[in-house]
Amino acid sequence: MESRWGRIAGKVALVTGAARGQGRSHAVRLAEEGADVIVVDSLTDVPGAAYPMATAADLEQTVKAVEALDRRVVARQVDVRDLDGLRAAVDEAVAELGRLDVVCANAGICIPGAWDEITPAVWQATLDTNLTGVWHTIAVTAPHLVRAGGGSIVCTGSTAGVKGVPFMVPYVAAKHGLVGVAKAMANELGPHGIRVNVVHPSGVETTMTEGLGRMMELISENPALGAAAFTNALPVERLQPSEITDAVLFLASDESRHVTGTELKVDAGNTNL
Repeated sequence: MESRWGRIAGKVALVTGAARGQGRSHAVRLAEEGADVIVVDSLTDVPGAAYPMATAADLEQTVKAVEALDRRVVARQVDVRDLDGLRAAVDEAVAELGRLDVVCANAGICIPGAWDEITPAVWQATLDTNLTGVWHTIAVTAPHLVRAGGGSIVCTGSTAGVKGVPFMVPYVAAKHGLVGVAKAMANELGPHGIRVNVVHPSGVETTMTEGLGRMMELISENPALGAAAFTNALPVERLQPSEITDAVLFLASDESRHVTGTELKVDAGNTNL
């Protein structure tokens, strides 16, 4: 059952971190708009994270939601930090579905802490997932987009990719780096008709944001820093995943055919303050 609009009808989309949260929202909405979908997730907990990662049951729920829309879906358990595993999973899925047109590099983790609490393991895991994982995703999908004659890559950024959000230095570093990767790849892949953009959400109502207790403690101890970093201009505390998906869909569709190398802020004015 397709949307009456079918804004990406006939296309195939890949979504990383698709088992729940923003990733599931993106996968289901893209299917609603006519795409077949490849969904991947690590399904593996990360040491140091104060919240559980998605499970096989979560990924299966995403699959069922896509199938209920009468769209084809291929699901794989793979960590974006694993370049060879990700390449194999993507190649197999694209071979099954026939092509690839849209890529949502969405997988990410967040482990907050004051600067003197951040361990080398937390630093490395965050950069490996949120930055190197995005690079891996682009690297293994770009050849398929080239063969398709073009496409769209949408990277999940953050307000932490725009400003120096306190108490999450590894996350800030990764999201700032992600912007640079996206802008450079927009230039390199542009001649192939491939667009690369970043969506910057402010806080979104997901399991990840439910696991930020340590950050809340630090904010309470440093209220001025907290107010500067986490206040939205609009009267909303957290956004819903579907509200970020609206922006992703725009960037995935031909409506944004001439949009590349941009940072689209869906942040309730957070970075405008």
